[in-house]
Amino acid sequence: MTHYLIGLVGSGIGPSLSPALHEREAAELGLRYTYRLLDLDDLRQPVGAVLAAAREQGFHGLNVTHPGKQAVLPHLDELVPEAAALGAVNTVVFRNGRAIGHNTDATGFARSLGRGLPGVRLDEVVLLGAGGAGAAVGHALLSLGAGRLAVHDVDPGRAERLVESLQRRFGAGRAVLCGPEAVRTADGLVHATPTGMAAHPGLPIDESLLREELWVADIVYRPLETALLAAARARGCRVLHGGGMVVLQAAESLRLFTGVEPDAGRMLAHFEELEGEPAHAS
Repeated sequence: MTHYLIGLVGSGIGPSLSPALHEREAAELGLRYTYRLLDLDDLRQPVGAVLAAAREQGFHGLNVTHPGKQAVLPHLDELVPEAAALGAVNTVVFRNGRAIGHNTDATGFARSLGRGLPGVRLDEVVLLGAGGAGAAVGHALLSLGAGRLAVHDVDPGRAERLVESLQRRFGAGRAVLCGPEAVRTADGLVHATPTGMAAHPGLPIDESLLREELWVADIVYRPLETALLAAARARGCRVLHGGGMVVLQAAESLRLFTGVEPDAGRMLAHFEELEGEPAHAS
Protein backbone atom coordinates (compact mmCIF):
# COMPACT_ATOMS: atom_id res chain seq x y z
CA MET A 1 0.00 0.00 0.00
CA THR A 2 1.27 3.47 -0.90
CA HIS A 3 2.35 5.59 2.06
CA TYR A 4 1.51 9.16 1.10
CA LEU A 5 3.91 11.84 2.34
CA ILE A 6 2.39 15.32 2.13
CA GLY A 7 3.56 18.71 3.41
CA LEU A 8 2.31 22.24 4.03
CA VAL A 9 4.67 25.06 3.03
CA GLY A 10 4.18 28.54 4.48
CA SER A 11 5.18 31.01 7.16
CA GLY A 12 3.93 30.84 10.73
CA ILE A 13 1.97 27.64 10.10
CA GLY A 14 2.47 26.05 13.53
CA PRO A 15 -1.23 26.41 14.50
CA SER A 16 -2.45 24.86 11.22
CA LEU A 17 -5.16 22.20 11.46
CA SER A 18 -4.23 20.75 8.06
CA PRO A 19 -2.26 17.79 9.48
CA ALA A 20 -5.17 16.72 11.68
CA LEU A 21 -7.76 17.20 8.92
CA HIS A 22 -5.82 15.31 6.27
CA GLU A 23 -4.54 12.47 8.43
CA ARG A 24 -7.93 11.81 10.09
CA GLU A 25 -9.79 11.66 6.77
CA ALA A 26 -7.05 9.55 5.17
CA ALA A 27 -7.34 7.09 8.05
CA GLU A 28 -11.13 6.95 7.55
CA LEU A 29 -10.44 6.10 3.89
CA GLY A 30 -7.97 3.35 4.82
CA LEU A 31 -4.94 5.23 3.49
CA ARG A 32 -1.42 5.41 4.95
CA TYR A 33 -0.82 9.16 5.04
CA THR A 34 1.65 11.46 6.81
CA TYR A 35 1.26 15.24 6.72
CA ARG A 36 4.19 17.44 7.76
CA LEU A 37 4.53 21.18 8.36
CA LEU A 38 7.38 22.84 6.42
CA ASP A 39 7.51 26.28 8.01
CA LEU A 40 9.55 28.76 5.99
CA ASP A 41 10.33 30.74 9.15
CA ASP A 42 11.95 27.70 10.75
CA LEU A 43 13.62 26.31 7.63
CA ARG A 44 14.98 29.72 6.57
CA GLN A 45 14.75 28.64 2.95
CA PRO A 46 12.79 30.16 0.04
CA VAL A 47 9.75 28.38 -1.35
CA GLY A 48 11.63 27.05 -4.39
CA ALA A 49 14.31 25.39 -2.25
CA VAL A 50 11.72 23.78 0.01
CA LEU A 51 9.81 22.45 -2.99
CA ALA A 52 12.99 21.03 -4.54
CA ALA A 53 13.92 19.32 -1.26
CA ALA A 54 10.43 17.85 -0.88
CA ARG A 55 10.55 16.48 -4.41
CA GLU A 56 13.97 14.92 -3.74
CA GLN A 57 12.78 13.42 -0.43
CA GLY A 58 9.89 11.60 -2.08
CA PHE A 59 6.91 13.72 -1.07
CA HIS A 60 3.75 12.97 -3.04
CA GLY A 61 2.47 16.53 -2.79
CA LEU A 62 2.44 19.85 -1.00
CA ASN A 63 -0.11 22.38 0.08
CA VAL A 64 1.15 25.96 -0.19
CA THR A 65 -0.06 28.89 1.87
CA HIS A 66 1.00 32.49 2.59
CA PRO A 67 3.40 33.77 1.30
CA GLY A 68 4.14 31.08 -1.28
CA LYS A 69 1.07 30.78 -3.53
CA GLN A 70 2.54 32.99 -6.23
CA ALA A 71 6.24 32.63 -5.37
CA VAL A 72 6.02 28.89 -6.10
CA LEU A 73 4.95 29.36 -9.73
CA PRO A 74 8.43 29.58 -11.34
CA HIS A 75 9.44 26.31 -9.68
CA LEU A 76 6.67 24.16 -11.19
CA ASP A 77 6.77 22.04 -14.34
CA GLU A 78 3.09 22.45 -15.19
CA LEU A 79 -0.01 24.40 -14.19
CA VAL A 80 -3.54 23.10 -14.66
CA PRO A 81 -5.72 25.65 -16.52
CA GLU A 82 -7.55 26.89 -13.40
CA ALA A 83 -4.30 27.58 -11.54
CA ALA A 84 -2.85 29.29 -14.62
CA ALA A 85 -5.92 31.53 -14.85
CA LEU A 86 -5.65 32.41 -11.17
CA GLY A 87 -1.89 32.93 -11.23
CA ALA A 88 -1.68 31.19 -7.86
CA VAL A 89 -1.15 27.64 -6.57
CA ASN A 90 -2.09 26.13 -3.23
CA THR A 91 -1.61 22.46 -4.15
CA VAL A 92 1.39 20.83 -5.81
CA VAL A 93 1.19 17.21 -6.93
CA PHE A 94 4.43 15.35 -7.71
CA ARG A 95 3.73 12.85 -10.48
CA ASN A 96 6.11 11.06 -12.86
CA GLY A 97 8.94 13.35 -11.86
CA ARG A 98 6.93 16.52 -12.51
CA ALA A 99 5.60 19.16 -10.12
CA ILE A 100 2.05 20.06 -11.17
CA GLY A 101 0.35 23.13 -9.72
CA HIS A 102 -3.36 23.19 -8.84
CA ASN A 103 -5.60 25.64 -7.00
CA THR A 104 -8.38 24.38 -4.73
CA ASP A 105 -8.96 27.71 -2.97
CA ALA A 106 -11.46 29.04 -5.51
CA THR A 107 -13.78 26.03 -5.37
CA GLY A 108 -13.31 25.81 -1.60
CA PHE A 109 -14.40 29.42 -1.12
CA ALA A 110 -17.32 29.13 -3.55
CA ARG A 111 -18.67 26.03 -1.82
CA SER A 112 -18.18 27.57 1.63
CA LEU A 113 -20.02 30.76 0.65
CA GLY A 114 -22.91 28.74 -0.77
CA ARG A 115 -23.18 26.65 2.38
CA GLY A 116 -22.63 29.42 4.91
CA LEU A 117 -24.24 32.51 3.38
CA PRO A 118 -26.83 31.25 0.91
CA GLY A 119 -28.71 33.85 -1.06
CA VAL A 120 -26.56 36.89 -0.23
CA ARG A 121 -26.58 39.78 -2.70
CA LEU A 122 -23.59 39.84 -5.05
CA ASP A 123 -24.25 42.99 -7.07
CA GLU A 124 -21.23 44.78 -5.58
CA VAL A 125 -18.59 42.97 -3.53
CA VAL A 126 -15.38 44.41 -2.11
CA LEU A 127 -12.30 42.18 -1.96
CA LEU A 128 -9.53 43.14 0.43
CA GLY A 129 -6.29 41.48 -0.63
CA ALA A 130 -4.99 40.69 -4.11
CA GLY A 131 -2.41 38.02 -3.30
CA GLY A 132 -2.75 34.32 -4.05
CA ALA A 133 -5.79 33.77 -1.85
CA GLY A 134 -7.37 37.00 -3.05
CA ALA A 135 -6.96 35.94 -6.67
CA ALA A 136 -8.76 32.67 -5.97
CA VAL A 137 -11.59 34.41 -4.11
CA GLY A 138 -11.93 37.02 -6.86
CA HIS A 139 -12.29 34.41 -9.58
CA ALA A 140 -14.74 32.45 -7.40
CA LEU A 141 -16.95 35.47 -6.75
CA LEU A 142 -17.18 36.44 -10.40
CA SER A 143 -17.80 32.81 -11.37
CA LEU A 144 -20.67 32.81 -8.86
CA GLY A 145 -22.20 35.79 -10.66
CA ALA A 146 -20.97 38.81 -8.72
CA GLY A 147 -21.95 41.87 -10.73
CA ARG A 148 -18.87 43.91 -9.93
CA LEU A 149 -15.86 43.13 -7.79
CA ALA A 150 -13.99 46.08 -6.26
CA VAL A 151 -10.41 45.16 -5.30
CA HIS A 152 -8.18 46.86 -2.74
CA ASP A 153 -4.67 45.92 -1.66
CA VAL A 154 -1.96 47.76 0.25
CA ASP A 155 0.21 47.10 -2.83
CA PRO A 156 -1.56 49.05 -5.63
CA GLY A 157 0.40 47.24 -8.34
CA ARG A 158 -0.73 43.86 -7.09
CA ALA A 159 -4.36 45.01 -7.01
CA GLU A 160 -4.03 46.36 -10.55
CA ARG A 161 -2.60 43.07 -11.83
CA LEU A 162 -5.46 41.09 -10.31
CA VAL A 163 -8.09 43.45 -11.76
CA GLU A 164 -6.51 43.12 -15.21
CA SER A 165 -6.51 39.32 -14.89
CA LEU A 166 -10.16 39.28 -13.81
CA GLN A 167 -11.18 41.59 -16.65
CA ARG A 168 -9.45 39.36 -19.20
CA ARG A 169 -11.38 36.35 -17.94
CA PHE A 170 -14.76 37.87 -17.07
CA GLY A 171 -15.00 41.05 -19.14
CA ALA A 172 -14.30 44.77 -18.79
CA GLY A 173 -16.06 46.42 -15.90
CA ARG A 174 -16.58 43.24 -13.85
CA ALA A 175 -13.54 44.08 -11.70
CA VAL A 176 -12.32 47.53 -10.66
CA LEU A 177 -9.83 49.08 -8.28
CA CYS A 178 -11.16 50.69 -5.12
CA GLY A 179 -10.25 52.12 -1.76
CA PRO A 180 -11.50 50.79 1.59
CA GLU A 181 -14.33 53.33 1.56
CA ALA A 182 -16.06 51.28 -1.16
CA VAL A 183 -17.28 49.05 1.68
CA ARG A 184 -19.79 51.80 2.61
CA THR A 185 -22.04 50.99 -0.36
CA ALA A 186 -21.16 47.34 -1.10
CA ASP A 187 -23.38 44.29 -0.60
CA GLY A 188 -20.53 42.17 0.70
CA LEU A 189 -16.93 42.26 1.89
CA VAL A 190 -14.43 39.42 1.58
CA HIS A 191 -11.17 39.71 3.49
CA ALA A 192 -8.21 37.81 1.99
CA THR A 193 -5.08 39.11 3.73
CA PRO A 194 -3.15 37.70 6.72
CA THR A 195 -4.47 40.47 9.02
CA GLY A 196 -6.39 38.89 11.86
CA MET A 197 -4.28 35.75 12.01
CA ALA A 198 -2.68 34.94 15.35
CA ALA A 199 0.66 36.24 14.05
CA HIS A 200 -0.90 39.32 12.39
CA PRO A 201 -3.54 40.65 14.80
CA GLY A 202 -5.72 43.64 14.05
CA LEU A 203 -8.39 44.96 11.71
CA PRO A 204 -7.81 45.27 7.94
CA ILE A 205 -10.17 48.29 7.65
CA ASP A 206 -11.72 50.95 9.87
CA GLU A 207 -14.66 49.30 11.62
CA SER A 208 -16.74 52.45 11.12
CA LEU A 209 -17.15 51.32 7.47
CA LEU A 210 -19.16 48.28 8.57
CA ARG A 211 -22.96 48.41 8.61
CA GLU A 212 -25.82 46.01 9.22
CA GLU A 213 -26.74 45.53 5.54
CA LEU A 214 -23.23 44.28 4.69
CA TRP A 215 -22.28 40.59 4.74
CA VAL A 216 -18.66 39.85 5.67
CA ALA A 217 -16.56 36.79 4.89
CA ASP A 218 -13.04 36.21 6.21
CA ILE A 219 -10.70 33.56 4.84
CA VAL A 220 -8.64 33.54 8.06
CA TYR A 221 -9.51 30.56 10.26
CA ARG A 222 -6.96 30.71 13.11
CA PRO A 223 -8.63 32.27 15.01
CA LEU A 224 -12.12 31.63 13.65
CA GLU A 225 -13.45 34.80 15.27
CA THR A 226 -11.14 37.45 13.85
CA ALA A 227 -11.29 41.07 14.96
CA LEU A 228 -13.03 41.86 11.65
CA LEU A 229 -15.76 39.26 12.18
CA ALA A 230 -16.27 40.32 15.79
CA ALA A 231 -16.70 43.94 14.71
CA ALA A 232 -19.03 42.97 11.86
CA ARG A 233 -21.13 40.72 14.10
CA ALA A 234 -21.46 43.55 16.63
CA ARG A 235 -23.00 45.69 13.87
CA GLY A 236 -25.50 43.04 12.89
CA CYS A 237 -23.76 41.80 9.73
CA ARG A 238 -24.13 38.22 8.51
CA VAL A 239 -20.65 36.75 8.76
CA LEU A 240 -18.70 33.76 7.43
CA HIS A 241 -15.43 32.60 8.94
CA GLY A 242 -12.66 30.83 7.07
CA GLY A 243 -13.23 27.33 8.45
CA GLY A 244 -15.47 26.10 5.65
CA MET A 245 -13.07 27.27 2.96
CA VAL A 246 -10.04 25.62 4.56
CA VAL A 247 -11.87 22.30 5.00
CA LEU A 248 -13.36 22.20 1.51
CA GLN A 249 -10.11 23.13 -0.22
CA ALA A 250 -8.35 20.50 1.91
CA ALA A 251 -10.83 17.86 0.78
CA GLU A 252 -10.12 18.64 -2.88
CA SER A 253 -6.35 18.65 -2.25
CA LEU A 254 -6.55 15.23 -0.60
CA ARG A 255 -8.38 13.90 -3.66
CA LEU A 256 -5.69 15.30 -5.96
CA PHE A 257 -2.91 13.76 -3.85
CA THR A 258 -4.44 10.28 -3.60
CA GLY A 259 -7.06 9.88 -6.32
CA VAL A 260 -9.55 8.88 -3.60
CA GLU A 261 -12.71 10.94 -3.00
CA PRO A 262 -12.88 12.17 0.61
CA ASP A 263 -16.08 12.73 2.57
CA ALA A 264 -16.26 16.55 2.81
CA GLY A 265 -19.12 16.41 5.29
CA ARG A 266 -17.10 14.18 7.57
CA MET A 267 -14.13 16.56 7.31
CA LEU A 268 -16.36 19.52 8.22
CA ALA A 269 -17.61 17.58 11.26
CA HIS A 270 -14.02 16.82 12.27
CA PHE A 271 -13.11 20.49 11.94
CA GLU A 272 -16.00 21.37 14.24
CA GLU A 273 -14.68 18.88 16.78
CA LEU A 274 -11.22 20.46 16.60
CA GLU A 275 -12.50 24.02 16.84
CA GLY A 276 -15.57 23.45 18.95
CA GLU A 277 -17.97 25.35 16.65
CA PRO A 278 -19.59 25.02 13.20
CA ALA A 279 -17.37 25.32 10.13
CA HIS A 280 -19.48 27.81 8.24
CA ALA A 281 -21.50 30.88 9.15
CA SER A 282 -23.42 32.63 11.87
